[in-house]
Amino acid sequence: MSFMYKIAETALEFEQIHELNYRTFAEEIPQHDRNESRKLVDKFHDENIYIICKKDYRVVGMIALRSKRPFSLDGKIGAVEHQLPFQAKNPVEIRLLAIEKNFRNGRAFLGLAQALVQYCLKGGYDAALISGTVREQKLYGQLGFLPFAQLTGTAEAAFQPMYLTIETFEAGVAGRISKPLVNFLPGPATISVDVRKAMMAEPFSHRSSEFESVLQGVKEKLTALTGAKYVQLLQGTGTLANDVVGAQLSMHSGKGLILVNGEFGFRLTDHAQRFSMEFDTMEIEWGTPFDADEIRDALCSGRYSWLWVVHCETSTGVLNDLCSFKKLCSQYGITLAVDCVSAIGTTAVNLTGVDYATGVSGKGLLSYTGLSFVFHNEEIAATNSLPRYLDLGTYSEAKGIPYTQSSNLIAALDVALLAFEHPEEVYAAISNRASKVRKAVEQAGLPILASGESAADAIVTIALPTGLSAIQLGNNLFLNGFNVHYESAYLRERNWLQISCMNDVVEKELMRMLELLPLLTLAHEQVFTNNTNGKTR
Repeated sequence: MSFMYKIAETALEFEQIHELNYRTFAEEIPQHDRNESRKLVDKFHDENIYIICKKDYRVVGMIALRSKRPFSLDGKIGAVEHQLPFQAKNPVEIRLLAIEKNFRNGRAFLGLAQALVQYCLKGGYDAALISGTVREQKLYGQLGFLPFAQLTGTAEAAFQPMYLTIETFEAGVAGRISKPLVNFLPGPATISVDVRKAMMAEPFSHRSSEFESVLQGVKEKLTALTGAKYVQLLQGTGTLANDVVGAQLSMHSGKGLILVNGEFGFRLTDHAQRFSMEFDTMEIEWGTPFDADEIRDALCSGRYSWLWVVHCETSTGVLNDLCSFKKLCSQYGITLAVDCVSAIGTTAVNLTGVDYATGVSGKGLLSYTGLSFVFHNEEIAATNSLPRYLDLGTYSEAKGIPYTQSSNLIAALDVALLAFEHPEEVYAAISNRASKVRKAVEQAGLPILASGESAADAIVTIALPTGLSAIQLGNNLFLNGFNVHYESAYLRERNWLQISCMNDVVEKELMRMLELLPLLTLAHEQVFTNNTNGKTR
């Protein structure tokens, strides 16, 4: 790794911040008096958030952010809102932008600027304000900062108030050469250029022959990919698709069984409750696979007429055994419904023998969010007993077009599905990425929730130990340009972080993230101590 960016969190990092602050704003720029300790603690230190740039575990650059009003700049020029050429609803003040002399080749500045922009966007700030030394005004301009108001400071240490927005950053040199975030999320997906073009094309009527043709092509691709006989496309998310399946199951006589080993299995019980369905729940520890013998004992009892389960449990990274569910349901005459939202497009899915299954466009199929699917293997008749939008039979009888649909979403999915003409190649690439991620995570000494044959390739869930914060790790990866999954409520509650392998990631970026991961998770104080003593890690 060349440079690493993160939020300062350890005592030693803060110590190095005070030293860099002194060298820059007391020795180099005579803004503060010199002292024997050669350290300068900022007067707003306790209110500052420091984004730091590190090289070989040493702080070589920093930016301090402070959102509490009044800003120090308010005290110099008056309320900043009255001076800015635009209306800033939620500004943040940037202070103490400093880089060690040996690293002022632009790269560290660029990285700090990118990290700053990412942090501000995530925090909901719409403008970053700074008093920039006039000595480096050209460099500030390259980062996207624009001047406003009058100079402050003294003749020896003059400062220009400047502002940065997402628009000025993108228009500057730094923004034009900055890299987009690398996507390790389980959705939204990374969208290819061709899929984007299809999405942005001129829309056409859902009642046209052109729409019927494109929709039919999409349905044929989806059924070929999964082995299902029929599929209906819905304008909505996977929650809508599962509601449609719940509506069908609610019309089945008898009691059901729902299997739960994660958040999305639990959500199936919520779907069932809202339809006032009679069911039992078999709930086991999250992150563990089901015992086929226990399921067999439950199904052979004759108490149940349907089974509802998640194939790839997104919240944990467990791939539940679809083959065993199909075999048992066939053996005991049980209707089988499966949530395949995170499975389709990431692993081989055979829906032969499955009565109902759900999927979406915005995960493994790498298209835009907004379409969901319900697969079925028997003809479905429309009924007046269900809400129109949730009646699967209405879609089936209308040949998939009962209501207004988006030609753009359908056309984009049609193009995305072209990548699955040879699906085994896609699955192999995902598996290869997952293998590298799992190896790197284990070498970093971090526990992976799902293990062995039950682990899905699509999602690796890291159960961080006490003392390591998933939120802090996720935020720091974000500052370095990597978007991982850690902000959902069920992940925050358990201190879990997920790395999704379903998106097509450039090998160089994958390896850069995997090299960075252990550096951000090591016990920093011990690392610094060992380095100081000349020891190896």
